[in-house]
Amino acid sequence: MVLDLFRLDGRAALVTGAARGIGREAAAALAEAGADVALLDREAVEDAAGLVEAAGRRAVQVRCDFSMLDASGAASLVADAAERLGRLDVVVCAAGIIRRGPAEEISEADWRDVVQVDLTAAFLLSQAAGRRWIGAGLGGRIIHIASMLSFQGGWRAAPYTAAKSGLAGLVRALACEWAPHGIHVNAVAPGYFATALTERLRADPDRSAEVLARIPAGRWGEPRDLRGAIVFLASDAAAYVHGAILPVDGGWLAR
Repeated sequence: MVLDLFRLDGRAALVTGAARGIGREAAAALAEAGADVALLDREAVEDAAGLVEAAGRRAVQVRCDFSMLDASGAASLVADAAERLGRLDVVVCAAGIIRRGPAEEISEADWRDVVQVDLTAAFLLSQAAGRRWIGAGLGGRIIHIASMLSFQGGWRAAPYTAAKSGLAGLVRALACEWAPHGIHVNAVAPGYFATALTERLRADPDRSAEVLARIPAGRWGEPRDLRGAIVFLASDAAAYVHGAILPVDGGWLAR
């Protein structure tokens, strides 16, 4: 049955940024599809753990500050998740931050913070998982959370645009190198979603109206809207999908 291709029974996933928003929904979706999940965040992840366990799967909670993550730390996180879950098949990098302001006023500290969390940490975790799988002769799935600003310049968010554009390039580069090893590297690109990252934008009546006027679907996305795309890319249904950046944007890019 074709629907069986979307099942993740017996598999294990690692999800960063799992405390809330897109990361929490990704963890819940993977668990509902059958996977055990390691939940990584600098904040408490009890809510996500509850969703995973409600789906009958095992949740492992790990505190991690991605602003401080280096190669050694990434390798330890991947090894720890694999040991505690008994295996590791899927990595979802959903942790992200944003710093808004005119480009001429962005501080070096804000630039470094955003690039570290949104791009460097994502690379280091991908690298650690890739090394593990290649060394063991195993395949795997890596799913990054890209953005509309992986395609566009945006406004007053230069560090975020740079990081998310870099992430799109990273997805393609890793896909080219690792596809022969059975490692699938892809991304989901959310449109304008109702998450903590867009809280200030949604609170501005004029900017919120501008955004909504551009979205053919006529509404802000909800984190649940990404569940299907993430499960698809994590599953055997995406067996021939490498280097894709899948927009889930209510039609934003089609406008």
